[in-house]
Amino acid sequence: MKIAALFPGQGSHAVGMGADLAAAFPEAGEVYSQIDTVLPGLRTLIETGPLDELTLTANQQPALVAASTAAYRAWRAHTGLTPAFGAGHSLGEYSALVAADALSLGDALRLTRRRGELMQAAVPVGEGAMSAVMGDPATVQEVCAALDGVQPANFNAPTQTVISGTKAAVEAAGAELKARGLKAIPLKVSAPFHCALMDSAAQGLAPHLQTTRFAPPAFAVYANVTAQPNTEAGTLPALLTAQITGAVRWVDTIQALGAAGAEVFVEFGPGTVLTGLVKRILPDARTVNVGTAEQVRAFAL
Repeated sequence: MKIAALFPGQGSHAVGMGADLAAAFPEAGEVYSQIDTVLPGLRTLIETGPLDELTLTANQQPALVAASTAAYRAWRAHTGLTPAFGAGHSLGEYSALVAADALSLGDALRLTRRRGELMQAAVPVGEGAMSAVMGDPATVQEVCAALDGVQPANFNAPTQTVISGTKAAVEAAGAELKARGLKAIPLKVSAPFHCALMDSAAQGLAPHLQTTRFAPPAFAVYANVTAQPNTEAGTLPALLTAQITGAVRWVDTIQALGAAGAEVFVEFGPGTVLTGLVKRILPDARTVNVGTAEQVRAFAL
């Protein structure tokens, strides 16, 4: 049975995530031990909080990579299974690459810490915004194309698209979309991710990506910006750089995984965001969550 391994992005975090896995499975425990070596203090923050500090982009990004990797490695050790494909939502693409042995955990933690710092610093607080739009994505694209300073950031589900940009442009787009019968809901975010305003973050991270050692993924990892499978190490720095300002093509990614033969979609890490989106994209798909020690032990195909 072909398994697609999915890894969540920002917003799925919680204080204590992965702690039971680290206690129950040596493979997960090794992940959490490595956090202390690479980013001292982060493990304590993950395990005990406070939540507001863990939520900071520079902390949340590496913390989620660690929690997702711990869940994945515990599952691999317990089941002996290997995915046929992998994909991650935004930040989750780094977790997918760690799972596919294309990127070391230590490098992923360092890169996502720097990525978070750069993304948070790219736009002064209050100048950017994001909104979730419910309705036809073609209409969303048309409205954004007619306005400067706003663009689609996440194609999450067939009728859910997130837009991102300057506060004024996102508000103008929201008003126009509402006039056309769509629903635009402002999101509480620390910065306008996946839009042109993140260009300085992309330029700042690019040198770090270019000097990082990547290996060919052991299984195809679908890139956010192309929604296409990738097994080439040499393309990864450019894909991960483009991801910072480009849209997350999640609907296309899940549809492509289904077309490639994925039979079970397993979300590794805290939360159930991605399994919910998969059900909206492929209603008949089988989904499983693996984020706790109990879920690892209970896993069955």
